[in-house]
Amino acid sequence: MSAYRRLQFRYILADILSAELVWLLFLLFRWIVYEGKVMSVDDVLIPAFDFHRPLFLYPLGCLIVYYLSGYYLLIFHRTFTKEFLTTFLSALVISLGAFFIIIIDDHVSQYQRFLVSLGVLFILQFGISYLCRLAVGWFSRKNSVRKDIIRIDTSPDNEEELYRQIRQAYPTGKPIYIRPRVYDLLTGAAQIHNLDDEAWICITDMNMSDCEICLKRTFDILASSLSLIALSPLFAVLAVAVRCSSKGPVFYTQERIGLYGHPFRIYKFRTMVVSAEQDGTPQLSRKDDKRITKIGHLMRKYRLDELPQLWNVLKGDMSFVGPRPERPYFIHLIEQQAPYYCLLYKIRPGLTSWGPIRVGYTDTIEKMIRRLNYDIAYMENMSLLLDLKIMLLTISVIFNGKGQ
Repeated sequence: MSAYRRLQFRYILADILSAELVWLLFLLFRWIVYEGKVMSVDDVLIPAFDFHRPLFLYPLGCLIVYYLSGYYLLIFHRTFTKEFLTTFLSALVISLGAFFIIIIDDHVSQYQRFLVSLGVLFILQFGISYLCRLAVGWFSRKNSVRKDIIRIDTSPDNEEELYRQIRQAYPTGKPIYIRPRVYDLLTGAAQIHNLDDEAWICITDMNMSDCEICLKRTFDILASSLSLIALSPLFAVLAVAVRCSSKGPVFYTQERIGLYGHPFRIYKFRTMVVSAEQDGTPQLSRKDDKRITKIGHLMRKYRLDELPQLWNVLKGDMSFVGPRPERPYFIHLIEQQAPYYCLLYKIRPGLTSWGPIRVGYTDTIEKMIRRLNYDIAYMENMSLLLDLKIMLLTISVIFNGKGQ
């Protein structure tokens, strides 16, 4: 297990234990203060406020809030300010949620007790979880559990060497810092990241907040799983059609390059004859390509051949919105003219993005580079609202049959 996963597991375990402790202490507070007596163990554990279900559901709710806040996303080099604010806001959301789900059903003689209960729950939730997280952070630093960074000192003017080092650094998953150019300094792109007294640019920093990134991934998981279930009858029909159209397997897989430059297998319905690349050299599809089967033309027109990639989204290889992943062979050709292709490695590839919408199918390297430029523009302006706009435009493209 990597140092990142170990530390992530420690924070999750600490949050679960702290949530259990918070609920028990809050339960005791309500009984002792509002009932005016101290009960036996059986009185507390059995009848008290439906004890058993909240003992499981309360920590689960806490973990969901913590995940959506982005707390488990970037656990190395987290500042004390960010730690405090994230924990504070999460505790506030959890307390308000518990108030409207559990506390508000209490039968009280004075409504002020509602506010007292809410305040006590918030203080317990914030105080205990924050102390537990500080303890995990202190233990991790004491035992040198940290994530190194990569600083590339190559002059930005030497682009070929700069991007070569970036390509080598991305698969490590470590933060990558480069020296800024004068233009970056003037436009404010270069920021001091507590490395030393010099300004550096972290090219692996995301332009979405941690919360937005987690919401984006949550949407991917929910939407892909529901789509796979809802579209299963269509999958069966397409599978039979592919099987009857020509000899060969129903599904077609290719190696593509994804997040951090790691390879993965992409899934599609087969739309070409089995001998499409008989000589072993990758070829781009073109209009009226004779290798495409009859059913393949129809499936490509409406992008039906890409439906199996919902499985890639569910697995985490891809997202709904992100740069289209390419094969290593074509990436090498693209990098000969656009060495900055590797900058796309900091985000998950996707089913659709700004590039495919603007350029369409790419049957030449020149079109691939045009698509790359649009994808970089998307990456630098990422937001949940932009993702929604791109998905709506993609739906329009699909229903108008503009595929190839």
